[in-house]
Amino acid sequence: MSAQIIEGKKVSDQMRVEMIEEVAALKDKNVIPGLAVVLVGDDPASKVYVGSKEKACQQLGIYSEVHRLSTDTSEEELLTLIDRLNGQASINGILVQLPLPKHINEKAIIDAISVEKDVDGFHPESVGNLTIGDDSLLPCTPAGVIELIKRSGVEIAGKHAVVIGRSNIVGKPVAMLLLRENATVTICHSRTANMEELAKQADILVVAIGKAKAIGSRYVKPGAVVIDVGINRLPDGKLAGDVDYEDCLDAAGYITPVPGGVGPMTITMLMKNTIAAAKKVNGIEV
Repeated sequence: MSAQIIEGKKVSDQMRVEMIEEVAALKDKNVIPGLAVVLVGDDPASKVYVGSKEKACQQLGIYSEVHRLSTDTSEEELLTLIDRLNGQASINGILVQLPLPKHINEKAIIDAISVEKDVDGFHPESVGNLTIGDDSLLPCTPAGVIELIKRSGVEIAGKHAVVIGRSNIVGKPVAMLLLRENATVTICHSRTANMEELAKQADILVVAIGKAKAIGSRYVKPGAVVIDVGINRLPDGKLAGDVDYEDCLDAAGYITPVPGGVGPMTITMLMKNTIAAAKKVNGIEV
């Protein structure tokens, strides 16, 4: 029997309908959520992402500013802009589009964003709050993964979740979020000796390694939930995930496609964070 497809686009659209209503209700209280996106240089992929974020803000009624800076912008100039945005009342969320040009220290920039406005969830304090279970803005892609699993009607508590990949952006935070949802969590990575054996024990398998079609059905326990966070461009120009989708379709119980799975959730969760930050600063319960 073929797996149930978890359609990120459908879940994302549903969440956006809910958020349009939420933003409208906030506007009745004279609260307008605001997001500032900073783009340094002219990386084509980054330009596309920034455009999508701008569109999402328009769709939901969120105020947005996009600061497009030239590639030769100095670190000092960027820090000055962030400092100004930190103090700007109309802005609840600040997102600096990565990667940054090589002469700018990414860590210094992320650390400079006020933790209350850290809608990417990358600030060390946000990461610390996530780890100890305190209230914080959650990293968008990992939070999107949890939302997809929950909205598919899958109970996470008590399940064995295996995360393949240990990046700071996806692997580690998604493991912490699964733990927060009371799963038993195993993290596998390039040095894991018995990865296939461990993956095969997973009720929930999350893959984020950046290698096209690296994980096939031999890693999948029959009926498991398979969440593919990878997005890779194949030589023929098509997109593929880290999971061999066709190969895993019959083994898995639920599976996310690429494209159209986790991808659409990332910007939607960014919008959710911006709304949450606006509510918090205005003393409205999140």
